[in-house]
Amino acid sequence: MMKSISNKLASLLLTAGAWAGTAAFTAAQAVNDLPGGPAVNQLNLHPAVTKIAAEQQWLHWFMLIICTVIFVAVFGVMFYSILKHRKSVGHKPADFHESVAVEIAWTVIPFIIVILMALPATKAVVAMKDTSNADLTIKVTGYQWKWGYDYIKGEGEGIGFISTLDSTHRAMSESGKPAPTDNYLLKVDNPLVVPVDKKIRIITTANDVIHAFMVPAFGIKQDAIPGFVRDTWFRAEQTGDFYGQCAELCGKEHAYMPIHVKVVSAEDYAKWVDGQKKAMAAKADDPAKVWALGELVQRGEKVYAANCAVCHQANGKGAGPFKPLDASAMVVDADKSKQIGIMLNGKGAMPAWKQLSDTEIAAVVTYTKNTWSNKTGQLVQPADIKTARK
Repeated sequence: MMKSISNKLASLLLTAGAWAGTAAFTAAQAVNDLPGGPAVNQLNLHPAVTKIAAEQQWLHWFMLIICTVIFVAVFGVMFYSILKHRKSVGHKPADFHESVAVEIAWTVIPFIIVILMALPATKAVVAMKDTSNADLTIKVTGYQWKWGYDYIKGEGEGIGFISTLDSTHRAMSESGKPAPTDNYLLKVDNPLVVPVDKKIRIITTANDVIHAFMVPAFGIKQDAIPGFVRDTWFRAEQTGDFYGQCAELCGKEHAYMPIHVKVVSAEDYAKWVDGQKKAMAAKADDPAKVWALGELVQRGEKVYAANCAVCHQANGKGAGPFKPLDASAMVVDADKSKQIGIMLNGKGAMPAWKQLSDTEIAAVVTYTKNTWSNKTGQLVQPADIKTARK
């Protein structure tokens, strides 16, 4: 018997030791809070960095407290009545069937409570929809599965780019064993940059299905619907990096649509705008230019790495629903219009890439036709893309 007890005790000690070791390993590998994003074991809302978000949080607690008080009061009276006025202790039910005072009380009191809740809520909702007098207007377009940002009014007007999940994070996800990372699936290649203390109007739309642009720290969440435009706004009161995600189930890679907003000082924003415009000017291409095969392939390699490799892989072998481009019959086909059509209009899991310039599309098509085992020698010029758009 003593041996049995000893074995059980040893087993318990081993189990406890294993649990402690696992806990220590987990603690050593644990992620940290992400400033501007989710926190470890987060229970409350994100820390507010806009007045609207602060107002929403105040409303959240105000409503919760009122509902809790009502819950406790109603159920308290109910259970007190059940306990103290039960038949087993000799109580008899009251003999009445109308009470004007009670009727008035349970009509007036809830009405007053509803008004007290509705007034601040209405004030907040009206403020949330007031997008007038914005300092900066940015159009946000949802794609499967990335975001497009176009600065259409204010400082930085004319700047536009695509923001995609960082390829290293996708690789971590697809490995099935991602390393503990503070900003897991929230890192992007091109964050949205805005100045601090400026009213930013966000116009949302979508290219394919319904998405939703949400940044909890700003208190904004607006659907992006194909064929429609919606708008919202925020005014960040502090600089830093703030994160969100698409909040509308939009397909199998819904989890791969992070939002990263970088709020900077007015001076840093002016520098960023200047740098972006210089980069755009340097990248501006003459659509009538006739390119040599070598330089177009070299340009296409960069376009492919930035936009295509995340799905089709750097080696062109594809993955899952994304078909391989290496030795693809469609890619090596002498009829280049087939591949151009898919690039412009999309097909199946392949999204449309109309947002790329004629030169960028021509370059990436040429690159895929002359890379890996695809040594076709075929050349696609920007003029071909321009014609196909018509």
